[in-house]
Amino acid sequence: MLLCLHRSYFALMWDLQIKHFQNYLRLERSLSPNSIEAYVRDVEKLRQFIEMRHAKTAATKVTARQLQGFIEFVNELGMSAHSQARILSGVKAFYKYLLSEDLIETDPTALLEGPKLGRKLPDTLSYPEIEKLLEAIDLSTPEGARNRAMIEMLYSSGLRVSELVNLKLNNIHSDVGFLQVIGKGNKERLVPIGKDAMKFVSIYIDSVRGVPPHKAPQKGNEAFVFLNRNGRKLTRVMVFTIIKNLAAAIGLKKTISPHTFRHSFATHLIEGGADLRAVQEMLGHESITTTEIYTHLDRDYLRQVIQEFHPRS
Repeated sequence: MLLCLHRSYFALMWDLQIKHFQNYLRLERSLSPNSIEAYVRDVEKLRQFIEMRHAKTAATKVTARQLQGFIEFVNELGMSAHSQARILSGVKAFYKYLLSEDLIETDPTALLEGPKLGRKLPDTLSYPEIEKLLEAIDLSTPEGARNRAMIEMLYSSGLRVSELVNLKLNNIHSDVGFLQVIGKGNKERLVPIGKDAMKFVSIYIDSVRGVPPHKAPQKGNEAFVFLNRNGRKLTRVMVFTIIKNLAAAIGLKKTISPHTFRHSFATHLIEGGADLRAVQEMLGHESITTTEIYTHLDRDYLRQVIQEFHPRS
């Protein structure tokens, strides 16, 4: 009971300070409604992270180290550098406000920097670029029907390329709109699949997979969803090649890979306002799926997040 009271108190304080910050942006800084909404959304993301990682920590007690952890966490979700910079700007504005109101003595964001990436992340595609890639696929060919289903699934569910090529027919639960995905470390998770993706996957399975001129599934490959024309499971290299050729066909200047669709999936959901906990569960990222970091979310809520915030739902 005491723990619940503490949590309610900290939640109430976050609510109050964010509400006052919102009023400050509107009355004193005269920002537009869209700008205010963006700032508040960025601070809400920080709040969600603190509640997951550092329970019972008030906004006024958040440390620079915790804030750095938040920026690294957002990077792990696959957000673009631009999106990370915008979130950091919103968080900095919030703490400047707290400082101006004498609610904190020092600004914990003063020396805060974005994460130092050891490697360049793949470019994130905009939704119009996603649509252009999908529309460029020739659906009159068996390979085109398969490739459309494959890319729709990558973007709809944020799968890793290894999860895509190893997906089996019995992992698709079309009746409830979920995929049963086996990720890194043989960990299983349930991920919603959008209606468009499910439509094209169903067309591929019913009308293309194993149908001449494609060969029937070869021995040992019968269970896998995506097959080549010889009836064997697609390789990771083949998926990379298909995407590279598709990008070249539309003159896309960005360097993309299957993982680009995973980054785009996460970025578009989060920028649309989706809850961080829902996105992290759907991604199944190794470093953010321990029970200490997130609370379990039921399937109905994950489905609601996809329907409400994913561009193709």
